[in-house]
Amino acid sequence: MSDQVLDEWQIALKQKKSELESCQSEHHVKSCMNCEKLLDCVVRDSYIQAVYDSMSKGAGGGFEF
Repeated sequence: MSDQVLDEWQIALKQKKSELESCQSEHHVKSCMNCEKLLDCVVRDSYIQAVYDSMSKGAGGGFEF
C-alpha cells in the first residue's frame, strides 16, 4: 500500500473544489451550468485556475482544447 503525497497544486485544487461544491450546495444546484452567476463567478473562476495550475504545476502556459 502506497500513500499518495499531494503537492501544493493538488492541495489548492482540493480546497477550491470544496469551495465550489459548498457554493453549489448553497445555491441548490448540482452544476455551475445551472447557476445564474455562471459567467461572473469568482468561486468558479478560482476553481478553474486551480485546475490549470495543478495540470501545469504553476509553470504557466496555455492549454489547447
